[in-house]
Amino acid sequence: MKASNMNILALSGGVGGAKLALGLAQVLAGEQLTIIANTADDFEHLGLAISPDLDTVMYTLAGLNNQDLGWGLAGESWHCMQALERLGGETWFRLGDKDLATHLYRSQRLLEGASLSEITQALTQRLAIKPTLLPMCDEPVRTQVKTAAGPLDFQRYFVGEQCRPEVSGFHFTGIEQTTLSTQIAQAIDGADALVVCPSNPFVSVAPILAVNGLKARLLAKPIARVVVSPIVGGMALKGPAAKMMRELAMPVTALAVAEYYRDFATHFVLDSSDSGYAAPIRELGMQVLVTNTVMKTLQDKQALAEAILTFSQQTAE
Repeated sequence: MKASNMNILALSGGVGGAKLALGLAQVLAGEQLTIIANTADDFEHLGLAISPDLDTVMYTLAGLNNQDLGWGLAGESWHCMQALERLGGETWFRLGDKDLATHLYRSQRLLEGASLSEITQALTQRLAIKPTLLPMCDEPVRTQVKTAAGPLDFQRYFVGEQCRPEVSGFHFTGIEQTTLSTQIAQAIDGADALVVCPSNPFVSVAPILAVNGLKARLLAKPIARVVVSPIVGGMALKGPAAKMMRELAMPVTALAVAEYYRDFATHFVLDSSDSGYAAPIRELGMQVLVTNTVMKTLQDKQALAEAILTFSQQTAE
């Protein structure tokens, strides 16, 4: 099978994952790519249902994302937040004027009884997005960050506290009640390879794999499970993954990421700056691809996607 003829299932968090998702969308036909986005970062704010990672992937695929901020919509304005601040309302989590339309639509549809999957399908159709984008589940899951000062809701930790509290662990409230959606089950069954985009292992990828039945169904299917390291040269290019690793007493290296996924990944992608870790990662039983994983341009995203598609056809030793 040619790489260009493969059906790919991708798992993604927010900004970093969305970049590779866009690269995959550039080199695959829409029907060949399904992306499952983390929804454990979701929360209710100002009476609205907010899905940060899902929206970041959606806006990126639609070419509407704010590349300067890394989140939200391009050309955004903030009149509503300014007016809310004058009234003494909560503005620690900023919602742009155009972005509000998405949350209003989602919240209204949820009140009417639609599922998050149905709402996401409607939004992506309106935005002319060709790949299939799915929430990890339709049931509400909420990440709790364990800190010395007590548990914090993820957005309060991430945005409100700017990731300052020291992390000791995570809990996904509601994960026990999740069910594997029919769409995700079909996407797994039809996939020729899985790509875990460069997303935070603990709060972006772990909750997706914790959805009841999802990881087991993936492990039961004899396909390449490719993990792209979110750590490059001892740093996370976006988000708190490196800080979390230090606080969890893990080395901040691509090798440590590979060890974290050693019972799941068959293939591992690391940046050229981390080529020294290739041999020990191979000793974990994974195929290794060393390439440029820093995606600054659309060409970078496409090149990495193409390299991963070819790589995924190599048989793990």
